[in-house]
Amino acid sequence: MDEISWREDGRDQHVRWRSESGAPPPRRVTVADDETRADDAYRLACEGTALLWRGDFQNARQLLNAMARRIDRPPTRRRKRKAEPSQVQAFHLYRQARAQRARTLAMLLIPFDPGHTIPLRRAPDVQDACTEAYGPDDQPYVTSLRELLGLIGAHEWRTKGVPIPALANDRIHPHYGVFSPVRGEYVDLVGEAPLPPAARTAFDIGTGTGVLAAVLARRGLERVVATDHDPRALACAQENLNRLDVAKQVDVVQADLFPEGRAGLIVCNPPWIPAKPGSPLEHAVYDPGGRMLRGFLDGLAEHLEPEGEGWLILSDLAELLGLRTRDELLAMIESSGLEVVGRLDTKPTHPRAADPDDPLHSARAAETTTLWRLKHARSSGV
Repeated sequence: MDEISWREDGRDQHVRWRSESGAPPPRRVTVADDETRADDAYRLACEGTALLWRGDFQNARQLLNAMARRIDRPPTRRRKRKAEPSQVQAFHLYRQARAQRARTLAMLLIPFDPGHTIPLRRAPDVQDACTEAYGPDDQPYVTSLRELLGLIGAHEWRTKGVPIPALANDRIHPHYGVFSPVRGEYVDLVGEAPLPPAARTAFDIGTGTGVLAAVLARRGLERVVATDHDPRALACAQENLNRLDVAKQVDVVQADLFPEGRAGLIVCNPPWIPAKPGSPLEHAVYDPGGRMLRGFLDGLAEHLEPEGEGWLILSDLAELLGLRTRDELLAMIESSGLEVVGRLDTKPTHPRAADPDDPLHSARAAETTTLWRLKHARSSGV
């Protein structure tokens, strides 16, 4: 169990450290309060010194926002103009900047008493949000304010849910650490693609919130097996399927990829960026080496019924960023004994696609999400 240590009121203090991202406890910690200036806090955070907050909670939020503004403001010095970076370079520079921003903002820390209570003035009641993420806790600990705000936001999403057009605007309620289906274009594709005529059973690989399994069940599949390896995702999917009244059609199974047996339809929406995730939640977007994509394609043929289809839902953002080529994707499909028998394309509608200030704007503006319909290569005589 990691501990964080600091000196306060002439005494050495030690308490448990919490970090969902797996970040180690800061080595240097100083106490901060309402008198701490934003410039000083920002300087200390950049130097690697964490600030344990002892003032008003709402003032801590204001200080965090002030630190973020200092990170995000454009440089004042004129720098010698350099050649425009390539898309790959721009992507890596973007991720480096985001990681550094996250590390700096994570240096503002909040203490907790047992029972997930915050011993600060004007602190909100966060017991439900923290219990959903961490489970019950009867010991004091310290975590970053930035992480806490993420927990609060996740709790709000879980409470109000996300309306899904493909489910007649019924809501999916994501749990903390489970990717929310806010980018609904991939869900719409699964709701619109023509079902294989003989399909009675479907597999939803990497189900997450269970949204695609629910769509397939609503479309009339007699049985759907929804798999995931993450216990949080499995609990989230089961809760959503129960709420949507399709749990009788869907079995939620813990598996790395495929369940046992074969199906007439197998659906997978793997992470679309072959890069290392920076936090647990980013596993839904970043997949080192495209492990899940390759695993799905390599195992698809042996789990498909003879005339069945596999639906691969994948953004081409990695191709636009130069992290993977279309030829490489098609070669993976062919080498797995599969062929493309159709595709459906859609354009993302998320705000970043229309934000010219986004460092990856040119790639995001051109992004297309595709549902690839795959079959056994031998089924058409190939």
